Amino acid sequence: MGIGRIYRNYFKNNMFMKILLIFTFIAIVTIVILSYLMISSLSQSIVNKELDNQKAAMESVSRYIDNRHRAIENIARDMYRNETLFSNISFLMENPYAEYVQHRMDQFNVQSNGDSTDALQYFQNIMDENGDIRNLMLYGSEHQYLSIFKSNKQFKQLSTNFANSYIPEVMAMETKGIAAPNVWVRKAADQWDKELYAIRVPINNKQLKNAGQFLVYLDSNSILNALETYKNGYKGSIVVLSSSGDVLFDSEGKYYGKTYPYVDVTDSLFDDPQAGLTRSGESMYINKLISAEGGYVVIGAVPKNEIASSYSGVRQTIITISAICILFAVLFPALFIINFANRTNRIIKFTRKVKNGDFAARIDDPREDELGQISRSFNDMLDELNAYIERVYKAEIKQKQTELVALQARINPHFLYNTLEVIRMRAISQGAKDVGEMIYSLSVLFKSLVQQKRNYTLKDELETCRLYLELFRIRYKDRFDYTITYDPELADKSVMKLSLQPIIENYIIHGIRTERYDNRLSVEIREEGDMLIAEVCDNGKGIEPDRLNEIREELEKPEESGKMFGLRSVHSRLRFLYGPAYGIEIQSRPDEGTVITVRYPSREGTDAEHV
Repeated sequence: MGIGRIYRNYFKNNMFMKILLIFTFIAIVTIVILSYLMISSLSQSIVNKELDNQKAAMESVSRYIDNRHRAIENIARDMYRNETLFSNISFLMENPYAEYVQHRMDQFNVQSNGDSTDALQYFQNIMDENGDIRNLMLYGSEHQYLSIFKSNKQFKQLSTNFANSYIPEVMAMETKGIAAPNVWVRKAADQWDKELYAIRVPINNKQLKNAGQFLVYLDSNSILNALETYKNGYKGSIVVLSSSGDVLFDSEGKYYGKTYPYVDVTDSLFDDPQAGLTRSGESMYINKLISAEGGYVVIGAVPKNEIASSYSGVRQTIITISAICILFAVLFPALFIINFANRTNRIIKFTRKVKNGDFAARIDDPREDELGQISRSFNDMLDELNAYIERVYKAEIKQKQTELVALQARINPHFLYNTLEVIRMRAISQGAKDVGEMIYSLSVLFKSLVQQKRNYTLKDELETCRLYLELFRIRYKDRFDYTITYDPELADKSVMKLSLQPIIENYIIHGIRTERYDNRLSVEIREEGDMLIAEVCDNGKGIEPDRLNEIREELEKPEESGKMFGLRSVHSRLRFLYGPAYGIEIQSRPDEGTVITVRYPSREGTDAEHV
């Protein structure tokens, strides 16, 4: 109920509130969507950047391990290059240490450079040159002897037959590659350090048959050297897993000897190298890098909240900027629309004043925008309306004055008609037929002037002129003649009452020459565009130039001076009713005559209004 009332009071009939509400909704939705897209795009960009940094660190770890793998393989290949050295190594792999010592003594008696071909010294030199090697082991598959070299220059040899050890099975099962140290081999070597990884290289005899295994244990912490460059360039942890899932390297040192919880190695061999979910359900990003050569997997794990902290500042900045944009997007249009609404309401208030009859009301808005132009147009309209009202009001007064003067309004029309009819009948009975005609014309003329018609047409005005001229044609007999010419189609055009008769009367009074027999007056009506033009032309006395100028000046004066009532009445009424383009124009030459042009608007009698 409350919402409905609010809608009716503030929105239903309030266009500006609707515009503001719609604009605010569109602005907020647009800014929120753009902000969301920006946050998503920047967040994903930062996530991708962090994952790329971690991927680069993982590739560095993979390169390091592959390099160590190739280095061990190179050490194994170097054994074959020195035939005596390889022979000694092969002898050590297949014979007890005591026999190897005797074998070496026999070689020493024969050769002078025995140290360079001594297997024990050769492997000890390798351990001295490679600080990350913890153990070197030689295994002979024929007699199952395991020779173990330690970093502290210790050496021991074990017989690992099937009767008392699982090592032969271990050596037979495991293949070339990188793996975690086997527990049975660890036990034999007494090596229980968890942070180790093993590299095994098969050793073949001269017949290219497998003669045993070359096994190296390396310190996993040495892999950290590969991450020195990326120490502060990546987030999360990096681990290296063997193909069986054993942890070979852990940058954080938490999972040695344990099962890595975030990913299954069997899955990682086939999955996309980048994933976003973990096996344990913990929210983390996972990078995976598979080494086909070494048979291991490098995994990078970054908690999502750790990466989220990288773009939390950017997200907060975007949210703050979006909130400010929403504030400005709502505030500024609201202020503009409220101001616009106030100005519009002011215009509505003034229109209501005018509706109630206050034509003096004006809108004070000097601005040049659309509302300012509407306000000025409204003011101009009121000025024109007031001027029109004044013209019509004055024209009504002029019309009534003209009618009163022309008819001598104090005479009772019915008394006048009856009296004139008695006189006419008397004249006819006495044989004065011309006097009867004159009285008849005068009677009809007075009746026409007094009669009120809703639509006064050109035909009515010309009939009044004809009756008036007929009086004087009878009076002057053969000394005066007149013509009235017009297109019958113009007969129903609306014209102002008594607009031609006073002009004709002016000629009768001031222009006719009674001593002449060729006095003529012509009235011609024509239409030019949207204007109706009447020309009254005579051959009378004419008007002197000075007097003509006085008449023209008198016609243009704003106030009457009492002179030239007839001509001024016609001219001023036409101007008041129709505007400055209408009225009368006088051309005259002394002793040649006068031409008076009257201009009306061309309007049909049924549609036109007149006074």
